[in-house]
Amino acid sequence: MIKQLSVFIENKEGRLKKAIDILSMANINIRALSIADTSKFGILRLIVRDLSKAKEILEENNFLVKETDVLAVEIPDEPTGLNRILNMLDKSKINLEYLYAFVGKKNNQAIVIIRVENIEEGLKALNDGNANVLSQKDIETF
Repeated sequence: MIKQLSVFIENKEGRLKKAIDILSMANINIRALSIADTSKFGILRLIVRDLSKAKEILEENNFLVKETDVLAVEIPDEPTGLNRILNMLDKSKINLEYLYAFVGKKNNQAIVIIRVENIEEGLKALNDGNANVLSQKDIETF
């Protein structure tokens, strides 16, 4: 299980860029990101190397930031990699809220970030299926 930052951003010109600029100026490396939006605001989801520093600097710049538990799973970067993980969750009737992915630098593996309704049950289902679930420390080395 790892921590993700969810940054709430008004749908106004330049607001997303400002958040990214702030992280860049603080020398915070973004490992993965996803953005979902509505007509009034967006949610920028981030996996970063220095979670505490990123959260602090964003909040200092008037962004609303929330830490969320998510699962990070290493999968083969091939057509069946994601399907195998989704089958594990489906078999255990785990409700998937969202996911996004990035490719790791090590051994050509993809990393899938998964948010499930019940994080402990999701973790158990993945561990029972012998999935390679990553820790916060693992993510920081990618």
